[in-house]
Amino acid sequence: MNAKSLLIARSAAFLAEVKNKTAGEALEHWLNATHGPGSPLYDDLAGLIRQGVADGWAANVEIAGPHYRRSRLAEPSAATEYFSITAVYMDSMAGGHADDARVFRGDYHAHPYGELNMVIPVTTGAQLAGPLGWRGAGWTCPAPGSHHYPEARGGAVIALFFLPAGRIAYDIQPPLAA
Repeated sequence: MNAKSLLIARSAAFLAEVKNKTAGEALEHWLNATHGPGSPLYDDLAGLIRQGVADGWAANVEIAGPHYRRSRLAEPSAATEYFSITAVYMDSMAGGHADDARVFRGDYHAHPYGELNMVIPVTTGAQLAGPLGWRGAGWTCPAPGSHHYPEARGGAVIALFFLPAGRIAYDIQPPLAA
């Protein structure tokens, strides 16, 4: 079995465990306590998705140049409990500057049914913004109906995310600045 197939199979077992849980603060705490860095699930998936990015089969579609890439690895199906599996690569320090406080902002979007988001820093200390604040290695879980700009700081990060029914909406507008 190749690395992509292994990642999908390992993800499917995880999704069977969480299929009846709702994204949000309680699930984020549970995922970080149960499947956070150092756990077999986190370490297995982190290794496989890092390999996928390095080998070019994950987060390989440029959205805004090589510092912001995304790819869907699996469509919702019975095998994935009707979750999609997607990888995103964001690098806040692209272009050679060394400002680790710089924040890179991706495309504004909404999560109609929520999102389970595994955060894998590529650069030591890199973080992704989540509903409970900045997160290094671990999980964020935006709740159903949430919307935001994905933001990274401190360098490169991979987000391996799982969407119920594959639902994500990029056709919404951010709120007007006050």
